[in-house]
Amino acid sequence: MERESLEMDVVFVGAGPANLSGALHLARLVAEHNEAVTGGKREGKSLGEIQIAVIEKGSSVGAHILSGAVMDPRGLAELIPDFVEQGAPLESPVKEDHFLYLTPKHAIRSPINPPPLNNHGYYIVSLNRLTAWLGEKCDEAGVNIFPEFPGAEMLYDADDRVVGVRTGDKGIDKEGKRKANFEPGVDLLARVTVLGEGVRGSLTKKLIQRLGLDEGREPQVYSLGVKELWELPDDRYPTGRVTHTLGFPSDQWTYGGGWIYGMQNQVLNLGYVTGLDYRDPLIDPHAEFQRFKTHPFVARLLEGGKMIRYGAKAIAAGGWHAVPRLHADGVLIVGDSGGFLNAARLKGIHSAIKSGMLAAETIFEALLAEDFSAEKLQSYERRVKESWITRELRRYRNFHAGFRHGRWLGMANAGLQYITGGRAWGIFDRDHQEPGHEAMQKLSAYGYGGDNAAQRYKDLRLDGTLTFSKVTDVYHAAVAHDEDQPAHLHVLDTNVCATRCAEEYGNPCQRFWPAAVYEMVGNADDHRHLQINFSNCVHCKTCDIMDPYQIINWVTPEGGGGPDYKGM
Repeated sequence: MERESLEMDVVFVGAGPANLSGALHLARLVAEHNEAVTGGKREGKSLGEIQIAVIEKGSSVGAHILSGAVMDPRGLAELIPDFVEQGAPLESPVKEDHFLYLTPKHAIRSPINPPPLNNHGYYIVSLNRLTAWLGEKCDEAGVNIFPEFPGAEMLYDADDRVVGVRTGDKGIDKEGKRKANFEPGVDLLARVTVLGEGVRGSLTKKLIQRLGLDEGREPQVYSLGVKELWELPDDRYPTGRVTHTLGFPSDQWTYGGGWIYGMQNQVLNLGYVTGLDYRDPLIDPHAEFQRFKTHPFVARLLEGGKMIRYGAKAIAAGGWHAVPRLHADGVLIVGDSGGFLNAARLKGIHSAIKSGMLAAETIFEALLAEDFSAEKLQSYERRVKESWITRELRRYRNFHAGFRHGRWLGMANAGLQYITGGRAWGIFDRDHQEPGHEAMQKLSAYGYGGDNAAQRYKDLRLDGTLTFSKVTDVYHAAVAHDEDQPAHLHVLDTNVCATRCAEEYGNPCQRFWPAAVYEMVGNADDHRHLQINFSNCVHCKTCDIMDPYQIINWVTPEGGGGPDYKGM
């Protein structure tokens, strides 16, 4: 197939905060250098017009961006020191901090906040809006942004050097045939490609596997955040109040906790995080969140309100020891793709922005030297290790791993780590962790008879007022995909679904996916088989992460499809 090729200098894959910050910082560095050389204030030669492109699979910048979020402003302040004066879309400074332990009936307030959750001086933000604003800043700086262009395939030369990225084809029907509107993807050839696809990026995953970038690292482990926005009838929950919870509804072997943030205009932002290393095969993170809302403390807050938005997103929680090698010939990895989230602080936006800036400084140096080899780009690793990103992540490097022993030992472990600068149990520099999907136990271990999740969620009723079905919630995520295209969720062996997986785990894909995508249809007399409702996909990547057999592969659908997380 003939494809158009476009030569760029730098291509950023994914329009998230890391890549947009990197593109903006790089554009400014180049402009400042050229101006200084032209004005005789700096020796050397002008770089001329450097072509910087950002490609994004969503319909617009920010469409696929979701987070809590309470933002540590440190990264944004380095990128744009006067971000407040420039009109950054901030919901509110944090005015109150609360930490609650929830029993099934009571909310017990901690007299002190855990130090990692001290949010004084931080901001409640909609990361969707903040990302869109960063996109506008990139436009003003001359960066080319291309929404609806997913990165479908990395381009390599004969020596396995990355030389660019191929965007996805458009106009392929569900049988794999070309439609009348067919457009082949474009080969974007670049001197440096920057992967900032977010958590479990499809290109990043393949790159790490191909080049062995995770050698000597701990496996990445994940959580899933499920979130709703509610309109309240009054100001019962003040703007700027931040509440985090531990306990109900998670059992003691399941990593989890909730958040409740007060936004402007009587909008309540709440959600629940479930660790994707849970043991019980009938756990459903969406159901965990719905149960969270039935707690008397939460239900009272929501009484008389209206749910207006929904979304879900995986979280990379493995910490410093799970960060892969971040460079190779012609490529860098930034943000959530690199695993820079601090799970103890529930913060990652600041380090994503900083990683993008450090990547930009590395690329600028490479442009001056006209050297894009791994040896040259290795200075990105040095910059990361010398920055506050590493100092922060190392302090909490064993946080998530400690909770594999259960909630109470995990909390004790976290306390000892805090006192000793991150040492597991106060002694060990590095705690080991297994991939999360390996923690899932079989139905027989819990005495379950079949895959009916009601065996775990006996008391959960989806009433359509306080609690909602996945189908209802997906509607509020504004998900849209052209249904006449190949499914972007590839199951490598569907026979496993109907046999081993059904018998051993009860087809957990029906439950861990928060958007009613996977269904086992048929009955005992009519051979059961897997039905994939890919048009419901919210791009959270949970299926790619949590499948116990690792036979589900998430790839990018046609550009522009997916959720539209306005205000999230």
